Amino acid sequence: MGLRAKLPGFEGASEWINGQVNKEELKGKPVLVHFWAVSCYMCKEGMPQLKEWPQKYGELYGLQVVGVHMPRSEKDTDVEAVKAVIAQYGLEYPVLVDNAHSVTDAFENEYVPAFYLFDGEHQLRFFGAGEKAIGMVEQRIHKVLGPKRA
Repeated sequence: MGLRAKLPGFEGASEWINGQVNKEELKGKPVLVHFWAVSCYMCKEGMPQLKEWPQKYGELYGLQVVGVHMPRSEKDTDVEAVKAVIAQYGLEYPVLVDNAHSVTDAFENEYVPAFYLFDGEHQLRFFGAGEKAIGMVEQRIHKVLGPKRA
């Protein structure tokens, strides 16, 4: 998925946790899509920081965070295990479970953790993956979405 590509839809999710969203509801809002897996240690390391972003950047920029649980093995398809990790880290933003990889394929994603930042017009403005990506995402939120709103 290249820069300036449009936000794909979220069709084909196995299940939604913490509510469900669609592209129409997100219209005009910047969106951060976060791919992760229960078996990914690096993913879990970033969860405390991600937990803060919906409130911190939602208020400032209208940012909507959407999690995508992308299983890396058969064991990762256990929805109860996904729910347990979400509860453990206190995540409150919508998370879709993508056991069929429908959303993963729509994003052409191969990595966890992976971050896709879309502006208010739903154009991809930043993509990052791996252990250092979470640090770059926060910088890009400021750079892409602009100064604090009054």
